[in-house]
Amino acid sequence: MKKLFTSESVTEGHPDKVCDQISDNILDHILEKDPDARVACETVTTTGLVLVVGEISTKAYVSIEDIARKTIKEIGYDDPSLGFDYQNVAVLTSIIEQSEDIAMGVNEAYEYKSTEDKYDKIGAGDQGMVFGFASDETEELLPVSVVYAQKLSKKLAEVRKNGTLSWLRPDGKSQVTVEYEDNELKRVDSVVISCQHDPAIDLEEIKKEIIDKVIKAVIDEKYIDEDTKIYVNPTGKFVIGGPKGDSGLTGRKIIADAYGGYSKSGGGAFSGKDPTKVDRSASYMARYAAKNIVSAKLAKRCEIGISYAIGVAKPLSIYVDTFGTGKYSDEKLTQIVNEVFDFRPQAIIDNLKLKNPIYRQTAAYGHFGRNDLDLPWERLDKVDQLKDM
Repeated sequence: MKKLFTSESVTEGHPDKVCDQISDNILDHILEKDPDARVACETVTTTGLVLVVGEISTKAYVSIEDIARKTIKEIGYDDPSLGFDYQNVAVLTSIIEQSEDIAMGVNEAYEYKSTEDKYDKIGAGDQGMVFGFASDETEELLPVSVVYAQKLSKKLAEVRKNGTLSWLRPDGKSQVTVEYEDNELKRVDSVVISCQHDPAIDLEEIKKEIIDKVIKAVIDEKYIDEDTKIYVNPTGKFVIGGPKGDSGLTGRKIIADAYGGYSKSGGGAFSGKDPTKVDRSASYMARYAAKNIVSAKLAKRCEIGISYAIGVAKPLSIYVDTFGTGKYSDEKLTQIVNEVFDFRPQAIIDNLKLKNPIYRQTAAYGHFGRNDLDLPWERLDKVDQLKDM
């Protein structure tokens, strides 16, 4: 049976990603000075404006305006002709402390009153469900569609910044559709690239250069055939981009941030949140567990789902689904996962060292499968233990 599957990605200059990076850069600067800070930081952007809002409880001081401007400059919005730049944007803030009602449940979990186990100390920062996923389809242990989509977007930024394609501007998108036959990857069916550009450049030159310098540089030629469809700037023009062309908001790209739609996504976004927020930390832990299971060859594909109640340390539910690819039953693998991995928030924070300022680097081009980064949830240090079990 044949089927098509599509994933998309956006560049660091996309308005939503500008917001993700500002929020995570603020988080990193705070954690660097105060690892125990509570941060829930959201950013909104539009033409000429950045608005930073949220709840932050910390002993540290950071200049949110300076961080926002520096982030915008590093992304590439450094010229007023782009319609949005770091020098001429207004940066406004509306920040309050974390609600006492929320802090009460996080500071001392429901269980801690009776167990005094150190990992029962803090409760989940909110209710909700999270998911982790891994597949042996690629070396990143992710589906090929999301790997290619993220790499294409990253390549757009690379050739812009190193001057290979100097007419490129920061905003851009990619989309990749792949064809499977009986769950085996066969080919790339279509590629879509939309890239912001200098008004002086001709569309035909844009197409030629993007195909040669971006698409062919990323996608393995064995997956491209005469029937593969390639679309570059299909509207014919993409000069107005970034926050000048569209408003942006933190957390609006949760599918692109995770598994490109191939696996489930949880109810919350990642960026701008400290690790007491299980939307982020437990999603990382679930990916860590799923990746180690696949690397241990206990399954070819693995999805792990976890749910939490606010103020409670222990998850309400944990399940493993290997989609019929498991070496053992999903029930047995769920038992193994519960024995090897501790999904209580404090245990996750300690085991993955999530109080370190490591988050800005994840705010563009995906939080998972990032072999270019040393992310603790991407490590394979549980493989031997899982094999032994």
